[in-house]
Amino acid sequence: MRGDEQRHEAAGAMRQKAEQLELEAQRAADPGERERLMEKAVHLRAKCEEVGGSESATMDPM
Repeated sequence: MRGDEQRHEAAGAMRQKAEQLELEAQRAADPGERERLMEKAVHLRAKCEEVGGSESATMDPM
């Protein structure tokens, strides 16, 4: 079960980072920077889903 815990922790960390990136994107004044940050967040959420399964990839509607 330790492997499951590690995957869950990794998915949680990626999910937190994706949320941080989304918040940064919302505050970004430059449209290019906003888009870059959102793309990184989407990529992290996809990776989070791969690692932790679909239950770990909750995406907030914008």
